[in-house]
Amino acid sequence: MSLKEHIYSVLIVSAAENFNRNVIQFLPEATYAPVSYAKSINEAQRKTVERFYDLIIINSPLPDDFGAKFAIDLSDKSPSVVLLFVRSDNYDDVYEKVADFGVFTVRKPLPQQNVMQALDFVKATRERLRKMEKKKVSLEEKMMEIKIVNRAKWTLINSLNMSEEDAHRYIEKQAMDRCIAKREIAEEILRTYK
Repeated sequence: MSLKEHIYSVLIVSAAENFNRNVIQFLPEATYAPVSYAKSINEAQRKTVERFYDLIIINSPLPDDFGAKFAIDLSDKSPSVVLLFVRSDNYDDVYEKVADFGVFTVRKPLPQQNVMQALDFVKATRERLRKMEKKKVSLEEKMMEIKIVNRAKWTLINSLNMSEEDAHRYIEKQAMDRCIAKREIAEEILRTYK
């Protein structure tokens, strides 16, 4: 799937209008929408509670905080990709603090070509996270199915005195004969013997 097929929601956390004007020119509406703004960490925190953003761009420092802790919290607790812009003289210290949490740190001022490259890295990372989220959901669903089928097997064992092997075979055969998932058979068994 091409990255061009996705639209990325963006939150720009910056008190500097000049920075905002410069960054928005790299965010075409066909790829980045909606683009929201916050002028402080407090405002950004409220906005991230209200909705999810694929990409969060933080221009540090901000009036109420430097921004590194907020970047770490976001990156650690959400699938948002965080791009933290810091002055060159602070870069090494900030990078040391945030890198282990997956925060992308960028020196400013940054040449135009490098901004576009950083955004490409961020989009690629967001897609990787999106795939990991899907795998996680798939694994969780599979684990839930196994639990339900196992509960149904134990219900058959306790209610009908079947062996575990017979209960397993019964559920599989019912699913094959009726062309439905084992989970559906298991749920029917659990409803029947409650």
